[in-house]
Amino acid sequence: MEDQTIRVELTNNKKEKPNESQLEFGRVFTDHMFIMDYAEPIGWHDARIVPYQPLVIEPSSMIFHYGQSVFEGLKAYRTETGDIQLFRPEKNIQRLNHSNDRLVIPQVDEDFVLEAIKELLIVDKEWIPHSEGTSIYIRPFIISTEPYLGVSSSKHYKLIVIMSPVGSYYKEGINPVKIAVEDQFVRAVKGGTGEAKTGGNYAASLKAQENVEKEGYSQVLWLDGMERKYIEEVGAMNVFFKINGEVVTPQLNGSILAGITRDSVLQLLKYWNVPVSERRVSMAELYEAHQSGQLEEAFGSGTAAVISPIGELRWQGEHLVINNGEIGELSQKLYDTITAIQYGKLEDPFNWLEKVNIKSKINL
Repeated sequence: MEDQTIRVELTNNKKEKPNESQLEFGRVFTDHMFIMDYAEPIGWHDARIVPYQPLVIEPSSMIFHYGQSVFEGLKAYRTETGDIQLFRPEKNIQRLNHSNDRLVIPQVDEDFVLEAIKELLIVDKEWIPHSEGTSIYIRPFIISTEPYLGVSSSKHYKLIVIMSPVGSYYKEGINPVKIAVEDQFVRAVKGGTGEAKTGGNYAASLKAQENVEKEGYSQVLWLDGMERKYIEEVGAMNVFFKINGEVVTPQLNGSILAGITRDSVLQLLKYWNVPVSERRVSMAELYEAHQSGQLEEAFGSGTAAVISPIGELRWQGEHLVINNGEIGELSQKLYDTITAIQYGKLEDPFNWLEKVNIKSKINL
C-alpha cells in the first residue's frame, strides 16, 4: 500500500468498562477498532481507527457464502511498572499472511499491521486491565466482501482488528482436563486448510466438541484424517507428551497449525536442555507408554490458556489417567515461565516481547 497513514476517529460515547474480576473471554469489546479495505487494482487502502460499530456489507458478500476468511489471536499485557507489551506479535502477522496465501487473500504489509495494532492499543489503552493474570485479547481478521455469488476468490476484502479485555484463564488454579480421543470426525487433512487459521476449521470441530461435552469431557484429541491413528491437536491447541523423560509433539505436516505458543515451548525446552522431538506420535504408542508407566505428562499449548494440562485420555473404552490427574512439574514450569515473561516479571532471553509506547501521540 502506498499510503502508510492511519486516520483516527474517536468515539463520543465511551462504553462502561467491565469489572476486572468478572471478565469473560471475548464477551466485551473496546471503544474502537481498526479497519483497512482492499480492492483491485488499488490494493490495501484507507487504514483507519474508528468507533467499534456494526459492519454494513451486502448479503451477497462472498464471506457469507464461501467462507473466504482468516483470523489471528494475540494478547497485550500490562506489567507491574505500567508498561504494555505484546508477545511475539510478528509471528502472528507472519502466520496471517501464511493463511492468506492458502485462502487466496492478498498479502498484508506485516510491519504496517503491527503498527496499526500498536496504535489501536494506544487509543484504547484505558481498556487494558491491571489485575493479576488479565490481558487484552487482540483479534485481527480478514473477510471477503465482494458482492458476488460466483465461486472464485474475492476482489474486495476488509482487514479488521477488534480487542477484548480478558480475565485470567485459570481463576481457581490450573486443573488438568479430561480429553476424549475422537474416533468419528477429523479436524483436517494434509492438503486441506488445517495449517491455515481460517474459520471453517473451527466450525468443522464443533460437532465433536459438543458430543464429548455431553459425556463430561472438556475437549477432543484429534487424530490424522488419513490413517486415523496419529495424534494431531487437542481441541484448538497444539499438544505435547512427556514420555520417559523426552517431550514429544506431533511434527507440522500440513494439517497442523503452527502455534506461536508451541514454538515458544519448543524454544524453552531446548534452552533448558530438555530432550524434545517433533515427530509422528500414534495413540498406540501413547497407550503403550501409559501401560508401562512412561507417560509422565501431557498438555496443550495455545494463546488463551498458554499451557493446559491433560489429566485423562479416553481411548477405545480405556481411561488413561496421567500423573494421577495432576499438573506435571514441567507443565507448571512452562506455564510459570511463559506467563512471567509475558508480564515482564522474568528476563526475556529470546527477544519475544514488543513494547508499546502508550505515551506516544498519534495523529488525531
